Amino acid sequence: MKLSADKNILFIKILFLLNFLFHYSCNDASQEEINNDALSEYTNDTLLFSDTISIIGVGDIMMGSNYPSNVLPPDDGKYIFDAVKHILSDADYTIGNLEGTLLNSGGIPKVCKRCVSFRTPVHYARYLKDAGFDAMNLANNHSNDMGPAGKKSTKETLRNNGILFFGLNEYPSDTLYYKNLKIGLIGFARNHHLNSPVVAAKMVEELKKSADIVIVSVHSGSEGLSALRVPKREEYYGDELRGDIYRFSHKLIDAGADLILGHGPHVPRAIELYKNRLIVYSLGNFCTYAKFPLNGAQGYAPIIKLFINGKGEFLKGKIISAKQIKGGIPVPDKKNSAAILMRNLSLKDFPENEIEITEEGKIVFK
Repeated sequence: MKLSADKNILFIKILFLLNFLFHYSCNDASQEEINNDALSEYTNDTLLFSDTISIIGVGDIMMGSNYPSNVLPPDDGKYIFDAVKHILSDADYTIGNLEGTLLNSGGIPKVCKRCVSFRTPVHYARYLKDAGFDAMNLANNHSNDMGPAGKKSTKETLRNNGILFFGLNEYPSDTLYYKNLKIGLIGFARNHHLNSPVVAAKMVEELKKSADIVIVSVHSGSEGLSALRVPKREEYYGDELRGDIYRFSHKLIDAGADLILGHGPHVPRAIELYKNRLIVYSLGNFCTYAKFPLNGAQGYAPIIKLFINGKGEFLKGKIISAKQIKGGIPVPDKKNSAAILMRNLSLKDFPENEIEITEEGKIVFK
């Protein structure tokens, strides 16, 4: 009996995979001993291990605001992610940090020193979904920009568009499912337990009891071009305490976190491997239309793609460089600026790292 074309292709893939696994089992190679070159031969559709999960993370997202004046992208933002959506959708799950609120009109702008409030029309959530985003962290200093009405509309809008959200006092975490694995998502910021690491650690411990993998999104640190380095001490922005992200991240991993995706300084920062878990100290800006300074590294928009196993252990990764143009629209960066910067910062801040970043942006074990 002849196999159909599809079945024939599937049969060949299965034979290839069985041969590969047999070869390594004969040599008593553990998962950790398989080199990154072997792993890199597998796409998201033919991963080597059945419990390998691919995660894409990006930094701050603010797609334009209609408050206090109407400053929105061309064509009402319809094409804002078009240049990078093929990258964002190439993972099992894609996570971002949403700055501001999704609200058409109204709301009460926050009042504080150096305050800026963002109000993005609700239909912009469709652009996030179409680009491949699965979940949004709301733990940041702009989640309450338009008061209760803004927060309520943001939650309802994300939910109606099939995008999970987390990081609010009343909704600190949410859950994704991958095959037989449960992935917990939790967020922290200055207004959500960043400066109370003991409380944050207990929240992670509690989430870990019911989740196989815990991913943390954290908004912290000072801001601007002077904030590129991880200082390993408490940081301030003006008179606001913005956490000690180094000790905070280590404490959360000690408590059970498996991956930490940072943002907040508006510039990229170093990457560290701690207890075989990855800490990305800042992914900087990603899509911050018209309201953010984009000079130098503030205009870099790194996209990080990571592979972890079912225990949350880091396997491999890559920094895909992008940059913001025309006021804040992300596009691929042929100069690879973000990856080169994060490589250099990682060498300076964590010379003892067990990982290294190549000039092409690959994150590999030394």
